[in-house]
Amino acid sequence: MRSKERRTLLLEALKAGEADVEHLARRFEVSASTVRRDLQRLADENAVRRTYGGAILASPASETSLGERLATYGEQKRAIARAALALVEDGDTLILDAGSTVAAFGRLLRGRRVRVVTNNLVLPSMLAEAPGVELVVLGGAVRPTSMGSVGPLAMEAMRRITADRVFMSADGVVAGRGLCEASLDQVALKSLMMEQGREVVVLAHAAKLGRADQSAWAALPASWTLVTDQHADREQVANLEGYGATAIVAA
Repeated sequence: MRSKERRTLLLEALKAGEADVEHLARRFEVSASTVRRDLQRLADENAVRRTYGGAILASPASETSLGERLATYGEQKRAIARAALALVEDGDTLILDAGSTVAAFGRLLRGRRVRVVTNNLVLPSMLAEAPGVELVVLGGAVRPTSMGSVGPLAMEAMRRITADRVFMSADGVVAGRGLCEASLDQVALKSLMMEQGREVVVLAHAAKLGRADQSAWAALPASWTLVTDQHADREQVANLEGYGATAIVAA
């Protein structure tokens, strides 16, 4: 892993509340001295403030753009997408949320016989001409940071469609609280999507588990499926299983 990419991932980890050098070193499979050098570089750039044994963000966490999210955790997102594909059956109607991990999953649907309903504006260019895929795109106001549509138009269209499976993303997934996002428009549409699906599947890499740095929340159903990656903290996964999750850990 290049140092620049690692520093980006370190910032993501700090946003998620991880601040201990030794823990970060184990997570990124590098030495503690390497993490300290990376943190010092970030401190020199005024991105973080060093603390005893680690660091904290120099300013409150802000919502990252889709482009920034597409550039991080790529291997984990692709592994999660492959694992999630095994849940799809030919003939399914699928609701796909906005987000980079869902986009990685949607790309794999080319060649499958499915109906896709989505507010993820990255997907039409991938799926519009895919054989076997019937594509329905929800209209509405566009959020540039997530490249997803939201608002009354998207909600009205979503009320008229039901699905076999709903594939969700989130800024964070917290046991007992649900999916964390930056805006009420997002969680209103996410909540409706989950109501319209027979099964709910949440695609979230390890750094999203337990992360609660946004203020809007969508509650999860009593039973749902979590697809995460092999770096996920076992205690976090166990907590989510205690609140209805069936966990799938992607290799």
